[in-house]
Amino acid sequence: MPLTTTALADLRDAFAPVTGYLDAATLGLPPRATADALRDALDAWQSGRADAAGYDAAVRRSRAAYARLVGVPVEHVAVGSQTSSLVGVVAAALPDGAEVVVVDGDFTSLVFPFLAHADRGVRVRHVPLDRLAEEVRPGTDLVAFSLVQSRDGRVADADGVRAAAAAVGARTLCDTTQAAGWFPVDAARFDVTVCSAYKWLCGPRGAAFLTVRPEVAATLRPVHAGWYAGADVWSSVYGPEMTLAHDARRFDVSPAWLCWVGLAPALELLAGVDPRDVRAHDAGLADALRARLGLEPTGSAIVALPDATGTLRTRLAEHGVRAAGRAGGVRLAFHVWCTEADVERAAEVVAQAQAGRTFDA
Repeated sequence: MPLTTTALADLRDAFAPVTGYLDAATLGLPPRATADALRDALDAWQSGRADAAGYDAAVRRSRAAYARLVGVPVEHVAVGSQTSSLVGVVAAALPDGAEVVVVDGDFTSLVFPFLAHADRGVRVRHVPLDRLAEEVRPGTDLVAFSLVQSRDGRVADADGVRAAAAAVGARTLCDTTQAAGWFPVDAARFDVTVCSAYKWLCGPRGAAFLTVRPEVAATLRPVHAGWYAGADVWSSVYGPEMTLAHDARRFDVSPAWLCWVGLAPALELLAGVDPRDVRAHDAGLADALRARLGLEPTGSAIVALPDATGTLRTRLAEHGVRAAGRAGGVRLAFHVWCTEADVERAAEVVAQAQAGRTFDA
């Protein structure tokens, strides 16, 4: 199964080869440029050469690359540290008694911020993923869902959800953490999106993004407002006056500098490749594994297999395949550094484990 473009082959070559690493859905691997940038930044810090303005340049680079990757103007992008705090901005803006529809079993960073408002009557209704659009009804204020489910890689019917929400005047909040980086994302289709960057975007943990339409931004309160959300950042470090940025930067959370130093080169690499080609590669490998195991293709880069006791995950680890245990299953996630050899090894281990045989290699 060849890579689809020269650009994608170059992207894979930007990563150090790591055999058997099928866990991008937990923690993405850094490209060489990210590791180099972090080493240089640590050396500069240790030697007293670190510069806040230089760190700020890394944030600007990351914001611009992410905007290109998800198809929105850079003015629509805010930066943060984790998705839950960014979701909290949306939750805080809901009226008392609002109804939020979520996917049953979705990642809790997308759900807990709404449950935290139960004391003022915010109601969270959990529905099956395959019925998400059907369950949107008059009186629904917000539909909050992951584009790709963390536990098993199922992809939401985003078009159906958007149409259902528009029909009743509800807004949409889409978490693209398990999508952006391998699945084509058009963030402009949703009122708000959030994304943590340490998985498929291959950056350090501690960097996240929010995108918001301007008309929606006007209804949100910048509850984390600080100096970095100022119209002029470096003139906003002391009070008493507050003048926030006029665009999505008003929702910025002061960045953990080194995370962004590492993230900028990773995002620029990913933004330079057609995401449809990345999906063809990643999901192609995942579907090749499904075919080897007698399963139907899904077009997702994530393969989830039953593993109630954790035995299969242990067997995979013993034979050099890194995967995650999630919700009574084992989750294998293919990304740009993966090859057909990873498919073959994983398939052989799974097949022999299921047959109760010893793996030969």
